[in-house]
Amino acid sequence: MYISEEQIAAVLTYEALIPAIRTALADYSTGKVEQPLRQVIRVKDEAGNAAGWFATMPVVYGEFMAVKTVTFFPGNTTMPTHLAVIELLDRGTGQPLAVMDGRLITEMRTAAVSAVAAETLAPNARTLGVLGSGVQARSHIEALRILNPPFQQEGSVKVWSRNTANAAKLSAVTGASASSIEEAAGCDVVVTATASTTPVLLGKWLRPQSLVIAVGAVGPNLRELDDEVMRGYLVAESRQGSENESGDVLLSGAKVRSELGEILAQAAPLPPPGRTVFKSLGMAIEDLTGAAIVWKKYKQLQETLL
Repeated sequence: MYISEEQIAAVLTYEALIPAIRTALADYSTGKVEQPLRQVIRVKDEAGNAAGWFATMPVVYGEFMAVKTVTFFPGNTTMPTHLAVIELLDRGTGQPLAVMDGRLITEMRTAAVSAVAAETLAPNARTLGVLGSGVQARSHIEALRILNPPFQQEGSVKVWSRNTANAAKLSAVTGASASSIEEAAGCDVVVTATASTTPVLLGKWLRPQSLVIAVGAVGPNLRELDDEVMRGYLVAESRQGSENESGDVLLSGAKVRSELGEILAQAAPLPPPGRTVFKSLGMAIEDLTGAAIVWKKYKQLQETLL
């Protein structure tokens, strides 16, 4: 069975995905998930110029196994820069159950993880700053508003982008306010969802008690955050991932204090008062979680029609 992005959009909701992601993160951090570090091939075009990257992400969890193949080609202009396919398999038999488009699942699960992080690490936040104006910026506004009603209030969400026209467009669609980078960085929660390869968020702009959620800059030589930002209390989505794949962590020398799943499972304490940084790189367990919801929804629909 192949499930298209349009079919996924018809059944996958944040209301179903967010609690499932919360459980999956806790299970990952307490050893209930088998998931190796993703394998990445840097792709060159036929002339030998850097073109993008190609990654494979396998995982075993619960009743399922899954593998996502994902590409990132920043030069794409007529199609998304991120494209993916997820294969879902039965854990007991190894039988392939479905192949589905992975782009929307990747988009939504990334924002769902950030929503859980904001709810857990900044439950009293009232303002949200978003650096970036692409797909992830929009999805983060939507997902974080579900768990934090104050972000639904007028003037509570500020958006900045190097492309001011895109920032204005995103603000119009979401009801946010286009702002300067200093204004967006001065919010209670600051999401960095940019394609920047060098620090775009400076610690001098942040509030002392702010939460930074960094979802861009996937790669050991790429950064969104400067060293001052990284002096905050560092919580990782995955300790292994952050210590191998995050330039923000590796190049700043910051140490991961805990995983979000450890906090959710009460195996680690909440961060002390002060600045907190949550680094998210994306994990196969999150893709499996979204794919499993989609598969079960379509299985229910098939059974209803019989």
